[in-house]
Amino acid sequence: MDRDLTETSATRLWIPIGAGLFVIALAASAFVVPQLRLLHFLQALIYVAVVILARRNSAWGLGAGLTIAVVWNSLNLFVTHLMQAGALEFWSFLRTGQVKRPDTMMVPLGGLGHFILIAACLVALHHHRADDKKWSKFIGGGALTLAYLVLIVAVARPR
Repeated sequence: MDRDLTETSATRLWIPIGAGLFVIALAASAFVVPQLRLLHFLQALIYVAVVILARRNSAWGLGAGLTIAVVWNSLNLFVTHLMQAGALEFWSFLRTGQVKRPDTMMVPLGGLGHFILIAACLVALHHHRADDKKWSKFIGGGALTLAYLVLIVAVARPR
């Protein structure tokens, strides 16, 4: 496949799709649980920045996108198990037609968006032009994103 075509499809199509799915999950969850609105608004800003920076072929954006997606999916798969609980809630909805926890049902949608974002960021990084500071920018984008996430959770999480 042509390098420019792959780079374009990863940064112009798949990164926005992955980020968009996650933002939809954030918005739906915040709609159902008003206490999450500020936190989810602030978290959505990460994905806006990732899409903008990725479109500019910035290693900062690729590091931010990959890091936030890996950390969030890891927490929700292996620590809180909300990804599994959301899948069970969705399965229950298909069987009964009733939704008890729509916010929990959004977690697998966010996880799917993140899996797409992970793959797209890796493809874009693989095709990213080589420069001396590529890896430091990539790691810096991830570190700044994690610091921002910790800050907004500390300030805006529901109490």
